[in-house]
Amino acid sequence: MEVGKCRREFARYVSLNVMGMIGLSCYILADTYFVSAGLGTNGLAALNLAIPVYNLIHGCGLMLGMGGATRYSILKNGGNGSESRGVFTHTLLMGAVLMLAFVLTGIFGSSLVAELLGAEGEIFGMTRTYLQVLLIGSPVFMMNDILICFVRNDAAPQLSMTAMLSGSFSNILLDYIFIFPMRMGIFGAVIATVLSSGISMLVVSSHLFRRRNGFHLCCCRLDWRMVGTMVGCGLPSFASELSAGVVMVVWNMILLGLGGNVAVAAYGVTANLSLVVLAIYTGIAQGIQPLISRYYATGESEKRGAIFRYAIFTIVVLSGVIYLLLLLGAEPVAMIFNSERDMQLQQIAVQAIRLYFIGAFFAGLNILLAINFAASDQPGPANLVSLLRGFIVVIPMAFIMAWLWGMDGLWLSFPVSEGITSAVGLAVWLNGRRRRK
Repeated sequence: MEVGKCRREFARYVSLNVMGMIGLSCYILADTYFVSAGLGTNGLAALNLAIPVYNLIHGCGLMLGMGGATRYSILKNGGNGSESRGVFTHTLLMGAVLMLAFVLTGIFGSSLVAELLGAEGEIFGMTRTYLQVLLIGSPVFMMNDILICFVRNDAAPQLSMTAMLSGSFSNILLDYIFIFPMRMGIFGAVIATVLSSGISMLVVSSHLFRRRNGFHLCCCRLDWRMVGTMVGCGLPSFASELSAGVVMVVWNMILLGLGGNVAVAAYGVTANLSLVVLAIYTGIAQGIQPLISRYYATGESEKRGAIFRYAIFTIVVLSGVIYLLLLLGAEPVAMIFNSERDMQLQQIAVQAIRLYFIGAFFAGLNILLAINFAASDQPGPANLVSLLRGFIVVIPMAFIMAWLWGMDGLWLSFPVSEGITSAVGLAVWLNGRRRRK
């Protein structure tokens, strides 16, 4: 009976969250396709140079959202209702500080950020425009992330999914309208992204007015210990998003030297496909987080272990299917985003897809391990896994393997780095299990 209940809960939370993340993935692909079709190789290169800033904003939103919501869930299910009520207020206070910093950067520093990211020549203006609107619209992205995380942990995963899907499909529609009929160019693409997140935020915020809502703003003193705990729980999510942006910046710099703007555009195809795949894995990990936190708080270790095993099995199966599809379909997939039928771009993108996604399974396992550690109130191991895959291993490996084997070495540095991180993460997890026994 208990096993059946665990499976049903796992299926419910994970399926709803993965559906929401797949919707998000559809918008990422649509965004890339419309920019490619409407603005060509330069538009695709500008989008690829600006994406790291979106990763940073989204990472901050998830750090506060996942960290705050995880702490809220542990306290609420552990019987500390009075302390749990202050978590949401602290989350919004920290969010307001970061939102203000992003908005000011957008108003006064978008040109400098574009230069630092490597934009020059024809793509500089497009990159600067995209960055400015993205940064000024950061409060919408961050509030959406925070609310979705809290609502999911407040026993309303259906509403979280509905909000994500509403935002994603709105983005697809608005992308088409702004880029083609209205001919708004790169400005239209980024405005569509901001507006769609606003729609998602409006949908998920309806939870605040429901009777079942367990979190709300309240008067309380600023507790730096609580802030530190929240940030510790949310740091793996931040590191995962930030690392994607940092790696993209590093790889763009390497690729500009190896193959110029065409190589950067080809990487844009691979990077956006990677965002889709990683979004699915993140959907699984974020889907089990409320369950892991609940069972950790109530001391039900067997149920916690069962949920984690189901997640690993799901990632193994999905990784096999994903890599097979990309291996066999690399040519047509690359051609979808190659509106100008550039043969050099096509050749680089196909090779990148076939080599890069060898690391899909390891990436999924690492995301799962980091979220599992954080949800179980183990920020140390969670941050270790996140930092290894995000910075410590992947960046030096990219420079070393690109120097030894050129672009092929760069693509292969991803599976090698994720594989090394998986070995370390599994060793830490198994050691923890042995100690508990």
